[in-house]
Amino acid sequence: MKRILIGASMVALLVAGGYSGLSMAKESWPSRPVQIVTPFPAGGGTDMIARAVAAKLQEQFGQSFIVDNRPGASGIIGTMIVKKAAPDGYQLGLGVTNTHAINQSFFKNLSYDPQKDFQPISLLAKGPHVIVINSKTPAKTLKEYLAWAKTQHGKLSYASYGNGSTAHLISEMLNAQNHLDMVHTPYKGIPPAVTDLLSEQVNMLVSTTSAVLPYVKAGKLRALAIIGESRVPSLPDVPTMKELGFNDYTYSHWYGLYAPAGTPRPIIEKIAGAVQRALASKEIQDAFENAGVTPAFLGPDEFKAFTRNEAARWAELVRLSGAKTD
Repeated sequence: MKRILIGASMVALLVAGGYSGLSMAKESWPSRPVQIVTPFPAGGGTDMIARAVAAKLQEQFGQSFIVDNRPGASGIIGTMIVKKAAPDGYQLGLGVTNTHAINQSFFKNLSYDPQKDFQPISLLAKGPHVIVINSKTPAKTLKEYLAWAKTQHGKLSYASYGNGSTAHLISEMLNAQNHLDMVHTPYKGIPPAVTDLLSEQVNMLVSTTSAVLPYVKAGKLRALAIIGESRVPSLPDVPTMKELGFNDYTYSHWYGLYAPAGTPRPIIEKIAGAVQRALASKEIQDAFENAGVTPAFLGPDEFKAFTRNEAARWAELVRLSGAKTD
């Protein structure tokens, strides 16, 4: 009986110690700088969102939050860095639609599992896409562009910010459904794709609104249609695809914060709470508006379910588009 009582006491102490350890992890984190890995280049919408969130987290925790841009391979390079990081909350990752919802169905031998290798922290934002062309193109509307593109017999190309990106899948579906024969030209991010569109090295781009808005306002690029549920305030005269009769084009892009699998739940919840407060701030709302997105918070469990549902939704578009790696 004495041995049983002693054993029970030890178990109780171990359990208490375990919870104490989690509590201490929550209380002491962060005790040093935190890195947020962004899988796309500096200057794009993803970078703008990451830096805005990092600034507000730094303000709340009194500790440095450093954005680390690691572009390449359709976001796989940066995402793999987060997968391999220690699960201690000091290396987080900004995930987007293609890294955590598309890549797993687009690439046959993906080096990470979006569902098993990461702990979702929170959804950050959602935003529409916009179809843009160079303003020198002899087309004023989407209908005119599609008609003109058909006469070019495979001479045109469209840009995307990587194989398997939302831009790639949406463009390829438009390409296939309208028999345009445009050639896909993938880039490591939106900024270099925009640069080549401006110099007429490529002919069309499906982009986030923030990356192209200044050039549309300056008359260097022409916005043809919004891919989303409604028009956007910054481009009020640009119709949605649905308004133009393309009912299947309502896909939005989104951004979220992830940690490596195994990161203690108290740390995950602590970050999620801080993100929720950050998204409610005027600074974030203004920054996100400039980035062409809308704040959209979901906590860890809700965001996990959202990621899983999005993976299934985009898998269907991968199938419908027939997009392949270029």
